[in-house]
Amino acid sequence: MSSSSMHHRFRDPRSTKYHFLASVLVCCPGCEKVAHVGTAPGQSGVHDQGLFAPRRLVCRNCGMAKEWSRGSVALHRDRHAPATDPYFNARLWLQTETRHGWIWAYNLEHLDLIRRFVQAPLREGIPWHDHGRKMTVVARLPAWMQQAKNRDEVLRAIARIHASLLRT
Repeated sequence: MSSSSMHHRFRDPRSTKYHFLASVLVCCPGCEKVAHVGTAPGQSGVHDQGLFAPRRLVCRNCGMAKEWSRGSVALHRDRHAPATDPYFNARLWLQTETRHGWIWAYNLEHLDLIRRFVQAPLREGIPWHDHGRKMTVVARLPAWMQQAKNRDEVLRAIARIHASLLRT
């Protein structure tokens, strides 16, 4: 396969939103600068990667540090409201509003997956008989993000999100 055709074809890597929760960029509740939510070492000193693993919010700007352990997890659902992280309910850093709804990502890897999907004119989905096909990140993107007529608008919004990191 030529390198030019690789840029036009997207194959779903079967990532779910849970794959991106080990590292989340958020808006610091203290100073409004970019902060990081990551897995915290558990009692054994090992960083568990599971959904309910202990988490730590750290801001390098103001020094805020918060711990989360075994509380509730609230995954974002409302496409007409800013997204928040599931542990501290802090607003996600990587997001922007469009006329159709919000585009958001937990981290740069998540944002890049969305960008690669949106920019590809040829998208290979997961076979209809695969039970996990409706749970992947790209399979769950709103219809307006998947439509070719909105491709340029969505890619411009993703570029704005990337630029927000440069202003920190």
